[in-house]
Amino acid sequence: MSFHLSIPSPDVSYIQLGNFTIHFYALCILAGIVAAAFLTNARLTRRGAEPWVVLDIILWAVPLGIVGARVFHVLTHPNDYFYPGADLLRTLYIWEGGIAIFGALIGGAIGAWLGCRMTGIRFWTFADAVAPALLLAQAFGRFGNWFNQELFGTPTTLPWGLEIDESNAAWPQGLPAGTLFHPTFLYEVIWNLAGVAVLLILERRFRLQWGKVLGLYLIWYGLGRTVWESIRVDPSEVILGLRVNVWAALLAIVVGILIVVVQSRRHTGLEPSPYVPGREWSGTDAGVQSTHTDSDYVDVSEPDLPAVESRETAATSETGSRS
Repeated sequence: MSFHLSIPSPDVSYIQLGNFTIHFYALCILAGIVAAAFLTNARLTRRGAEPWVVLDIILWAVPLGIVGARVFHVLTHPNDYFYPGADLLRTLYIWEGGIAIFGALIGGAIGAWLGCRMTGIRFWTFADAVAPALLLAQAFGRFGNWFNQELFGTPTTLPWGLEIDESNAAWPQGLPAGTLFHPTFLYEVIWNLAGVAVLLILERRFRLQWGKVLGLYLIWYGLGRTVWESIRVDPSEVILGLRVNVWAALLAIVVGILIVVVQSRRHTGLEPSPYVPGREWSGTDAGVQSTHTDSDYVDVSEPDLPAVESRETAATSETGSRS
């Protein structure tokens, strides 16, 4: 007796509640944002930040991330929106689908920078805290592609091939019924979850700060995305033989390497505080004492304590601090 193995796709992608349509893709994204918020909050407070200050930052980061995701998608799929007689208002119809993670990263980074300016949190501190959480959120979000039966890979005979309805508009023409496809959503989920573990381990092992965890995130995600993107069959702009998102992934790797190299040279010590000088949270006095006047330096003789200077020490080193 032989068994035919494959991964079935869900039969539904939304539920209807009266006049409201709730798409599972949106629920997956929302679940990812919530999970990322909890993880980032835990990481920031462990560094000495005010509990849930992350909410003040994501109020800027999430909306601008959504705007960036939509803009990037529209600009990289111009034939879908710009043609004779096209309704240009459709570029705003985000509920019809079409967002891009690389645009979300750009828009979200701008929003996070603004949120950090408002709260006094160092941008690089927040960037490192949110980096593993981004991979976690992206893992949740990829399940939305599964519900939508979209962004799948090339045909495969592997036992974990993904079933796609032949009536799906994305079904490649000329393929026989029963064709299975690479479940790129699942590949990325596994890669992203593994990345969360890798970043946390490397951060703890090498005491990474000053944006270097973010740099590793860009490298890790970029490496995986170059592979998954290369085997997807959905339409995409191609530049010099590569899909535009492959170029974006390669750029992410380069930017990640630059962040790690530059920040390693600029900052040889640990962050003195999660806050910029003069904006420290008055609700905590915990921290590592240091009499060194270089704000990039913190006495780490007690490795189990957070690398946070006392408020008095931070005041003496204000002129040397960099955010």
